[in-house]
Amino acid sequence: MEKDLSNYRRSYEKHELLLKDVPENPMELFQKWFYEVDEFFAEQETNAMTLSTIGLDGYPKNRVVLLKKYTYEGFMFFTNYLSEKGKAIAENPNVCLSFFWHGAERQIIIKGKAEKVVPNLSDGYFESRPRGSQLGAIVSKQSEVIKSRDAIESELAKLEEAFEGKVVERPDFWGGYIVKPVEMEFWQGRPNRLHDRIRYQLQKDYNWLINRLSP
Repeated sequence: MEKDLSNYRRSYEKHELLLKDVPENPMELFQKWFYEVDEFFAEQETNAMTLSTIGLDGYPKNRVVLLKKYTYEGFMFFTNYLSEKGKAIAENPNVCLSFFWHGAERQIIIKGKAEKVVPNLSDGYFESRPRGSQLGAIVSKQSEVIKSRDAIESELAKLEEAFEGKVVERPDFWGGYIVKPVEMEFWQGRPNRLHDRIRYQLQKDYNWLINRLSP
């Protein structure tokens, strides 16, 4: 099998990112970009982000997860702590997040450390989820081999019956992580592949060093 993709080209011309225009804190620029993409590019799932971890087998692995909250402290998502990604984070909390918003010709790459959020934050988000998602979180032994789709749907049906009329509480193996950034790079597509790249690096005094990178 062979497919030549050398002629796949696109000229990026929608925006620019100049050093003189960026704020001192990268989270402020993240919020600005997030709002703009969310408002003007409705086809995007704006909070979809790629999470990269180093697995127990030594290989990096990427998967798309959903950002559920962000603050000046970092980026929050929720998952099964016993999943492949949960085990990888427990072994090595250094992770990378990336957002690619093709409509806006923008991407953001974030290096940081992941840590579990406090239980009450996980409880609050779990309570806000649809009931089906709550039960799905309990029934799914995420990343483990299963016999069939029918088998897991049968388990879900049994769980629905068992919890009928009852409050579904968050299981201990499910909850949130917050990724606290140490580096954030903002990439804006530009013509002739001379893209704008602005990098923020967290310093020991908790200020951010800002530099322009060559495309």
